[in-house]
Amino acid sequence: MVLEAIDWSIIITFFVISLLIGLIVAKQSGKSSENFFLSGRNMPWWLLGISMVATTFAADTPGLVAGIVRKDGVSGNWVWWAFLLTGLLTVFFYAKLWRKSNITTDLEFYELRYDGKSAAFLRGFRAIYLGVVFNIVIMATVCLAAIKIGHVLFDFSAIEALLIACSITVLYSMLGGLKGVLITDFIQFGIALAGSIWASIYVINMPEIGGLEALISHPNLESKTSLFPDFTDPSNYIPLIVIPLAVQWWSVWYPGAEPGGGGYIVQRMLAAKNEKHATLASLLFNVMHYAVRPWPWIIIGFASLIIYPNISSLAEAYPDLNPSFIKNDLAYAAMLSYLPAGLLGLIITSLIAAFMSTISTHLNWGSSYVVNDFYARFINPNASDKKKVMIGRLSTIVMMVLAGLLALKLEEAKEAFDLLLQIGAGTGLLFILRWFWERINPYSEISAMISSFAIACLFFVNSKLDEAWFSIPTYWELVIGVIITTLVWIITTLLTSKPKQETLTKFNELIFDGGQKLIYLKYKLAAFFIATIGIYAVLFGTGYWLYANYILSSIAFVIALLSSIFLIKYWKKITL
Repeated sequence: MVLEAIDWSIIITFFVISLLIGLIVAKQSGKSSENFFLSGRNMPWWLLGISMVATTFAADTPGLVAGIVRKDGVSGNWVWWAFLLTGLLTVFFYAKLWRKSNITTDLEFYELRYDGKSAAFLRGFRAIYLGVVFNIVIMATVCLAAIKIGHVLFDFSAIEALLIACSITVLYSMLGGLKGVLITDFIQFGIALAGSIWASIYVINMPEIGGLEALISHPNLESKTSLFPDFTDPSNYIPLIVIPLAVQWWSVWYPGAEPGGGGYIVQRMLAAKNEKHATLASLLFNVMHYAVRPWPWIIIGFASLIIYPNISSLAEAYPDLNPSFIKNDLAYAAMLSYLPAGLLGLIITSLIAAFMSTISTHLNWGSSYVVNDFYARFINPNASDKKKVMIGRLSTIVMMVLAGLLALKLEEAKEAFDLLLQIGAGTGLLFILRWFWERINPYSEISAMISSFAIACLFFVNSKLDEAWFSIPTYWELVIGVIITTLVWIITTLLTSKPKQETLTKFNELIFDGGQKLIYLKYKLAAFFIATIGIYAVLFGTGYWLYANYILSSIAFVIALLSSIFLIKYWKKITL
């Protein structure tokens, strides 16, 4: 593919802006570890909320969604739409609690809630397990998307794509810290959203597609457009909607959708000006993530089924690409090759922005664990702020290199998504209850972590064998993982002692002001369900409008409006 001068100018301008932001905020971010990892705890809700959205808009996300649409239709997206319930649980029950804790990372929670050597071990182990190992797996999936996009759009080799995509991201992440990430996230998200919408409009009107009506009515999309699975076929609706809504959302730990909050979502809430800003930031994130973004990706996924109806057609179009990379998620990048000059530059920039946003966040988040919860806690407790920032910047480079190497071994975004879900299966309920059930202790979390990881490894290895030991559908693997891990940590909790009462008293005084743990519970529960309905209503209303079903679309948007009115009217009681 040949890029015009205007395309290169857009791309180069974006790179220059990103580097300038890193350079401008570098001095302030380098003053202390709190400035580097939490931007001085004075960030506004709208910037933090957009940053959360930008981070979850990774370079692999459009390909993941398009791949899901190609395989399972629109209803296949319930595998991640169900996490809206997880996100809103954080909004109405946990955002305020996290900000009140005033900790630096969510791992610091362990020595706030628990006590003794077991709490310290859990904090240190999770710092490496999540901040390095798990984090590298996540970044590798994003790097995999960069490899595929780089080959399709630039004819880069895998190594060339990684070197170019990662070098600038690492540089401005090292310089600017979280503040640099937040500012660039805001710019990146605007570019990414505008690019995806504009690209979907152009693709719809290509002669090969013939407009929105022709697209939706095309025979290749006959079984792909429904928002819900076929409820007459258990093999269809159980994995696509029953398991996600009945089991997955509360039981599975997944980055960006952790039950009770966690990871980079908590990092941004901890950087907020106050509890109100933390709550509004997480609410904005969930509205934008689930209600606003998905349809441009879905539309391009639809169009790809006409241009590239199967995997074979993708393989014919890209004979020089490693066959292991030719999966359904490649279709999104393949469709971008039809874009004209100017728009192509913008959409490439939007994908670069999405890549940089996600990688920079994970680098800063992961290095915050390495520095705050491992190095400064166990290796050098008296380290100066300058030393901590240096270690943070060094760990950023190491993690990026390891993620790039792992990306060369992956094949498809959905495969990595399923693996991450399985690793977190069964731990979610623990993270929800640990704020309120005082008996939960470090051994509860350690046993859950070991159990879920061991089960995930077993299923993953089995899937890679030429002759598998056993054959179980992926969704039953998830359910089995949830059941076994949940039983393991509950039994462990009941057989071990709860933390010292002194520790629990201090925790309750800090988080709950020593009083009632759930004030205005009925309003919080009502807000949780009403916000869920309202956000889904916007998502479905947009879909029905695209399908020219204006009656259902109007009904959905009215429901969304009524939900908004309720939340505004009772906001104070909801967030107390």
